[in-house]
Amino acid sequence: MAEVLIADDSEFMRNLLREILEEDHNIIGEVENGVEAVEMFKEEEPDLVMMDIVMPIRDGIEATDEIKTEYPNSNVIMCTSVGQEEKMKEAVKAGADGYITKPFQKPSVIEAIQDVVPS
Repeated sequence: MAEVLIADDSEFMRNLLREILEEDHNIIGEVENGVEAVEMFKEEEPDLVMMDIVMPIRDGIEATDEIKTEYPNSNVIMCTSVGQEEKMKEAVKAGADGYITKPFQKPSVIEAIQDVVPS
């Protein structure tokens, strides 16, 4: 059972991801911005971070870059809205391992995780 950190500034999206993931994964925490995501990652070192791109204080691309620089073997899946292709390219350059597009459905989320975190 993979340990997952959810980073999204939308409570609705965090709840949706938690509902999709909690059956098969251990949710170790939920945060609202990139600063909190990096801090909690350092404390918990989860198997996977579900990272929103657009967040206040520090966006998901900057947070992913910092996590990947310090923890090259970490796994980060970006959560992006339709129409954010340019930001997705930046996220991949920052080291994102995969992405899902909002609004997401359970099968696409599970598939993205399986591609990144071996069970």
